Amino acid sequence: MNENLKYWVALNMVEGVGHVSAKKLMAEFENPENLFKASRSELGRIKKVFERGSENIVEAISGFSDCILVEEEIRAIEKFGFRILTLNDPAYPGGLLNIYNPPLILYMKGDILPEDSLSVAIVGTRIPDRYGRTVTQRLSGELAARGITIVSGMARGIDSIAQEEALKRRGRTIAVLGSGLDVIYPPENDKLYDKISQNGAVISEFPLGTGPLGQNFPQRNRVISGLALGVIVVQASHKSGSLITASFALDQNKEVFAVPGDVGKKLSHGPNWLIKKGAKLVENAEDVFSELGIAPRESADVTFDRQSVMDSLSSNEKTVYSVFKTGALHVDEIIKLTGMEPSNVLSVLLLLELNGFVVQLQGKYFQLSM
Repeated sequence: MNENLKYWVALNMVEGVGHVSAKKLMAEFENPENLFKASRSELGRIKKVFERGSENIVEAISGFSDCILVEEEIRAIEKFGFRILTLNDPAYPGGLLNIYNPPLILYMKGDILPEDSLSVAIVGTRIPDRYGRTVTQRLSGELAARGITIVSGMARGIDSIAQEEALKRRGRTIAVLGSGLDVIYPPENDKLYDKISQNGAVISEFPLGTGPLGQNFPQRNRVISGLALGVIVVQASHKSGSLITASFALDQNKEVFAVPGDVGKKLSHGPNWLIKKGAKLVENAEDVFSELGIAPRESADVTFDRQSVMDSLSSNEKTVYSVFKTGALHVDEIIKLTGMEPSNVLSVLLLLELNGFVVQLQGKYFQLSM
């Protein structure tokens, strides 16, 4: 591991040096090693950088003594097989680098690739209803299948649904944690964490061992919006953290999209409010491509064999999908073949249709779309 890395980790641990301060310091000293090795008189240059508080920053840097903690952090990074991207690393995401307050370092499991610059964040409530789940699956699936990387926070609800759907469609996705990279939260997403790291990246700006503290998540949200070209909000109350992400996106000059909802439902308040304030109303992936002005990859580039589709489905979805052989089937025949309740069959068919696995024909007939 780069010897200079310990200075980056140390600066990230210095009390009182925030993201904006660190960015200014790097512009003046080029890298943390120069900063920590500077003499007391050389540290006087900090006064040129800050209008006030320079003395406190000088004291914090010159008095930093947690070298053992830094060494332990680096050993843990090596043990877990994580990587660190520093602010001056050529691989540091360009979209994030250009925000006002980028993280000094990013802990990462997986890889961020050049094509991930074409990315959209999808965020929303942790307790979506069926409408929210269905819309998220459709949007994320369409975007991922056509070459857009899905960015989210791996939280319960909309975040996880969006990232799971991107993986089902063999797309790429990036998860931004509000905890240390070694603290999987929520814990039930451990398998999702592994899948994302193999088909994108899981990242965090927080030191290892940091728990999912409430104050971490607004900070995390600016990274989600910073990585993406735009943010889509699906179902959110007035006090939702998703609206904080949308606010960061506006501050960062990113696009904000919102999925409209039933005016009588609490989870519609956030997106509908955003639309009234000027957010782009989004119904499908084409709305996103049009607003961002980018040419999508043809979804035909992402192909599936029957087994790969089956592997991505839930138990009920597999039952319904498996009855299709060749040709079209009437819904009554599908109900008979599956032995499932009619309401369940209709729900599953809707999900399969929205995900592009089946198409509905006239007269309530369905057939495979691929």
